[in-house]
Amino acid sequence: MVLYTSPFPNSFLSVLHSFSWGLIFPCYWLADRLVGSFVPTTYEKRQRADDPCYFHALCIIITTPIYLALLVASLPFALIGFLLWSPLQSARRPYIYSRLKDKNHANGATLLTEWKAAGSGKSFCFGSANVCLLPDSLARFNNVFNTQARAKEIGRRIRNGASRPQIKIYIDSPTNTSISAASFSSLVSPQAGDNRTVNAGIKRTTSMEYKGDNCGSNNGEENREDKGGSGEPHEGEENTCIVRINGEENSHMSDTETDTVNGQARASGPAEPSLEGDAEISKTPNHKQKEGDSGSLDSCSASRESLVKVRVGDGTVDQSTVNNKLLYKASIMKKTSVRKKKHTDETFDHEISAFFPANLDFLCLQEVFDKRAAEKLKEQLHHYFEYIVYDVGVYSCHGCCSFKFVNSGLLFASRYPVMDAAYHCYPNGRGMDSLASKGALFLKVQVGSTPQDQRIVGYISCTHLQAIAGDTTVRCEQLDMLQDWLSEFRKSTSSSSTANPEELVAFDVLCGDLNFDNCSSEDKLEQQHSLFTHYKDPCRVGPGEDKPWAIGTLLDPEGLYDDEVCTPDNLQKVLESEEGRKGYLVYPTSKNHSSSQKGRKASLKGNGRRIDYMLYTEEGLYLEWKVEVEEFSFITQLAGLTDHLPVAMRLVVSTGEDDP
Repeated sequence: MVLYTSPFPNSFLSVLHSFSWGLIFPCYWLADRLVGSFVPTTYEKRQRADDPCYFHALCIIITTPIYLALLVASLPFALIGFLLWSPLQSARRPYIYSRLKDKNHANGATLLTEWKAAGSGKSFCFGSANVCLLPDSLARFNNVFNTQARAKEIGRRIRNGASRPQIKIYIDSPTNTSISAASFSSLVSPQAGDNRTVNAGIKRTTSMEYKGDNCGSNNGEENREDKGGSGEPHEGEENTCIVRINGEENSHMSDTETDTVNGQARASGPAEPSLEGDAEISKTPNHKQKEGDSGSLDSCSASRESLVKVRVGDGTVDQSTVNNKLLYKASIMKKTSVRKKKHTDETFDHEISAFFPANLDFLCLQEVFDKRAAEKLKEQLHHYFEYIVYDVGVYSCHGCCSFKFVNSGLLFASRYPVMDAAYHCYPNGRGMDSLASKGALFLKVQVGSTPQDQRIVGYISCTHLQAIAGDTTVRCEQLDMLQDWLSEFRKSTSSSSTANPEELVAFDVLCGDLNFDNCSSEDKLEQQHSLFTHYKDPCRVGPGEDKPWAIGTLLDPEGLYDDEVCTPDNLQKVLESEEGRKGYLVYPTSKNHSSSQKGRKASLKGNGRRIDYMLYTEEGLYLEWKVEVEEFSFITQLAGLTDHLPVAMRLVVSTGEDDP
């Protein structure tokens, strides 16, 4: 299948389309600004409440007549542009495939090594998020604004979080859980080939073993433990090291030792400049760096899930240390037996994390509707992801029953090459949803090859269902179509036969904003859909019941700018408590006993509406391999930038073979 790298088949149509959109854009921009000036966010309302001179009201009085006059003047040009633009959409391709040509631009990504399926297995990490990148006037109805600046900041936070080294810290003593982030603040990235032990100032209570940057390649006996108890990296897992802590019972670091460790970090000098664009000052509150805001990896504060920044105070710097910029950004993930001890029956790790997972392989985004914002987002994501599919969908009347003003809002980013892609539009959208070409994007990626030159592939699907409450029948019909399209895509892109397989399928993942949760009584039909008999939901026990650790992914828009939740660290801490979730998550409608979110805390049960899903299946995969969930995360790194919580899942594909 040919992947489309441009929206039109020839340059003439592309130029004509650009000309027509140039005629439309002034009218579109003026209308967007005019409507947006009358839809303030809660942040703007708070600012205006402190303005004794009513300066903003005066600005609206002055600018509204100007906008109206310019809008009327631009209408004739917009009409001409529309008459050119609309018929061109019949020739438009359903997506644009962008591949990073200059790999030096991807300064945050580590080079991938091809998986040869020769070891015990490999892990793949998937992320999904609804980023609410609508035209600014429409985004304001969700209490977010400045779409263009948000798009750039969202991309920057995602690639910064995903490109940091992954350090897994496992605590073997179930009684010693008092591990301070400061305990690891003196870890320095070792030189190439240096696997020396790093004790990092933890002298009395712990011993720490550093196993190197790519410790998954070590073939020692200690690396061949069972997955359930070891947590060691799998074959090809880049940029990962393991720190194992064997603590004494009921022991902890003394205050003197903690101060010593903190002093080492503070005395090391000023922080290294961060990645390109990190010093940029934003014009919106969503992007302000406050104390404890680690969303862009710029915070100097230390918390349980904070990044650890370390510098070397003196000594000669060679090329290997330059690559790390002497800035060690670490992810601290505790073992299930420590942080999630109350869910001992669970077979995988689960957490509320302030950062996107390190070594994120695939990313599926929804509501990337604004085309200018999509370009800004793509530019930022290309610092980490080499392959991106964006501007997915159809416009005008082409391919769908009703006129479409915006695309599907779907965007896919991958570190692995895309082999095939297909898009289908849901023809049964209603209300406001019918104006967007909501649908499903299906992708086939190559993740490796066997020694026998058989391709190892994976399937990923991303979708966004009908949003209007009460449209249960519409969503069920869309789920039916989704299953049919999935089956059709698998058949049309498969080049294997059972007798002579040319490809081995490693995984099949479905993710997106399904706009129903698993606990609302109004969503019973969707909860019992046959999709969940073929695909597994790691957060779900059964229809109407989620696992106790699963939380809602829909935030209360009214509280987005509260100081308690406006930074990733703060939002993480709030969502870890039941009272915090009651105050800042949207709950199933059947449990709402009053119109005020904060006035009904006592009556709320459960953990909020979880409408963003990450599903996987074991059907249709290579029979000799086994797929298991290694970890599942609810992510707060986009706090203040969207009204949804991103989710992430790491799958382990076990080949059943021992390490060579």
